[in-house]
Amino acid sequence: MKRQFDDLLLGSIELFCLAAEAGSFTAAAHTAGVTPAAVSRSVSRLEKRLGVRLFVRSTRQIRLTEGGKTYFDQCRVALSQLVEAERKVTGEQVQPSGTLRISTPTTYGHHRLLPLLPAFHARYPLIKLEVHISNRNVDFHGENYDLAIRVRAQPDSTMIARLLEDAPLVVVASPAYLQRAGVPRKLADLEQHECVQFDLPSSGRQISWLFNEDGQEKEILATGHYSCSEDVLGGVTLAKAGAGLFQTYKFIVEKELADGTLVEVLQPFGGRARPYSVLYPHSRLLPSRVRAFIDFLIEQTERLKAEEKRPSKPRAKK
Repeated sequence: MKRQFDDLLLGSIELFCLAAEAGSFTAAAHTAGVTPAAVSRSVSRLEKRLGVRLFVRSTRQIRLTEGGKTYFDQCRVALSQLVEAERKVTGEQVQPSGTLRISTPTTYGHHRLLPLLPAFHARYPLIKLEVHISNRNVDFHGENYDLAIRVRAQPDSTMIARLLEDAPLVVVASPAYLQRAGVPRKLADLEQHECVQFDLPSSGRQISWLFNEDGQEKEILATGHYSCSEDVLGGVTLAKAGAGLFQTYKFIVEKELADGTLVEVLQPFGGRARPYSVLYPHSRLLPSRVRAFIDFLIEQTERLKAEEKRPSKPRAKK
């Protein structure tokens, strides 16, 4: 086999990937323990070899060119394969490392994902975590994300989607609102109530409330004087303030239901859920940090679901 790469060139590729991930020569230099000038020289060396401009540079930032994105995607996979080969040869002793970029919606981010991250860091201390919390669907390749958590993940031939959980839905309201407006007993009663609406960020379309009635699945477009968009947690805050009824995920309001800040209504018509999945790009060989995180997330989600199914202990009488 003819030698194609010397040590200097392999080092240049590593520094290029670090700069692409960090979006900065300075940050890449800090991670690698070299100077920003050394990173810049390495990138220039690659550009000269390839005859392609890899970055568009300005005084404040760098960004990948189209050719740079293509080269980065391939180099990142190749370097991951080298790390994986070393891990297997050394008996799995090489710890997963590098930067892991995650996109998550506000709901799952605050109430599921973020509380788990300290335990993940304790298990994999060499992995740096960058979490983007937003309901916007990110561009994996353009924004260099490793994985995303999404509700109602759409089929995509370039992505793998693994189900994390079917999150049960509940309709809740504050005790003050129910005392003022009454407790709804049937679905038709919703027409007489203030129902906080939520508009999907992707389309601006109002999201339907989901129910079961007489063995049939039903969707209802609730009405009222309050509407939220972008962040579902806004609807929860409005419900706690006494604005009206709101349908949301049970895992978001577990604490409020337990302490009585919110009350669940219309339980006989419940049982509906929406799926949360973790998405990541198709790849013949995933970086070990991505695989480690996916396995950890599924493990912890199963643990949380098992804990939530256990009957709660009755409160001690005073």
